[in-house]
Amino acid sequence: MKENTLEKLETLKKEKNAVILAHYYVDGEVQALADYVGDSYYLAKLATTLPQETIILCGVNFMGESAKLLNPEKNVILADEFADCPMAHMVEIEKIEEVRKAHPDIAVVCYVNSTAEIKAHSDVCVTSSNALRVVKNLPNQQIFFIPDNNLGRYIAKQVPEKQFIFHDGFCHVHKSITKENVLVAKAVNPDAYVLAHPECTGDVLELADFIGSTSEIIDYATKSKQEKFIICTEMGIFYELGQKNPEKKFYSVGHRQFCPNMKRITVEKVIKALEIMEPAVKVDETIAQKASIPLQKMMEFAQ
Repeated sequence: MKENTLEKLETLKKEKNAVILAHYYVDGEVQALADYVGDSYYLAKLATTLPQETIILCGVNFMGESAKLLNPEKNVILADEFADCPMAHMVEIEKIEEVRKAHPDIAVVCYVNSTAEIKAHSDVCVTSSNALRVVKNLPNQQIFFIPDNNLGRYIAKQVPEKQFIFHDGFCHVHKSITKENVLVAKAVNPDAYVLAHPECTGDVLELADFIGSTSEIIDYATKSKQEKFIICTEMGIFYELGQKNPEKKFYSVGHRQFCPNMKRITVEKVIKALEIMEPAVKVDETIAQKASIPLQKMMEFAQ
């Protein structure tokens, strides 16, 4: 990155009292300029501890909403207002109400990869790293897991004492990683460990040596004595993996491990967001009040 670009960013951050937060899936050049890099919930929670009044969020829309819900008094600015997550919209309020009517004692467990409106109609939120702890600690025996079908099934296998109703939502990036592609990658690098995100399909997870969230995959690869890894998640993670493990080898499974929405975010858009302080994240006050409750419950049940 050019020196004058970094100088401009530092000047703008001071002027606007801003901090730049980036998700692991955005382009490596954007991660390099960020003050903090992490997964969606880590970034939203981290923002509550930072002194800056303005958060520049380099990620998709639901991440901006989560950051605003947990930091209502701060300015949350998206680097790109059109960077969206299809899975976040893959469940409808009518479906949630339908399931509640049929199962009055059910807990609606909502993956953080969802809109604020969907969170507002849920009982508790979860991340891929805390979903198991939260579900185990819930008093409810029946769980409606939304919107991600694959993460829900992965958790259900570990909590056989509870009954799950699954939704049909999915992450198109993780769903595009197939068992066949993993087997081909494994044939080329037979001594490599397979590290997979639980948003992958069940047949891919069966081939994995380790299953975990984005940050857990990075931690595992960093601490492992193994030197080669096949990575089953979005390819933006390769930047941080390389930064922390320059001596290790990381392989993709196929060319489709790519989120076009995350890749919409560029250095130029980050600078523009700082200059004009737009687009600002706004969440309807009534929705915000309701959506904050399952996020707070998540923190309680996850401990």
